[in-house]
Amino acid sequence: MHVKKGDRVVVLSGREKGREGVIKQSLPKKERVVVENVNIVKKHVKPMGNRQGGILEVEAALHVSKVMLICPACGKPSRTGHRVNDEGKKVRVCKQCNADVA
Repeated sequence: MHVKKGDRVVVLSGREKGREGVIKQSLPKKERVVVENVNIVKKHVKPMGNRQGGILEVEAALHVSKVMLICPACGKPSRTGHRVNDEGKKVRVCKQCNADVA
């Protein structure tokens, strides 16, 4: 996946188009990500044990193709590439400004 937990992203399509947020959770097997304060849905929860029931608002997962990484160096949404740095580690690279993405 081109993004991971903690990355700042922008939503590209759907009803949340243009919204920005930080990735809370990454689900690589399902190719989905959960973005903070984006794609809020209402979930009906039954009371169980000491937990109170009701209607909760939670973030639902988005498909990873609907989000684009915001480069920490240039601050623009950009595609990412990969390269091997001087220490021999594989790192992500911003295609706009050619800076390493942590």
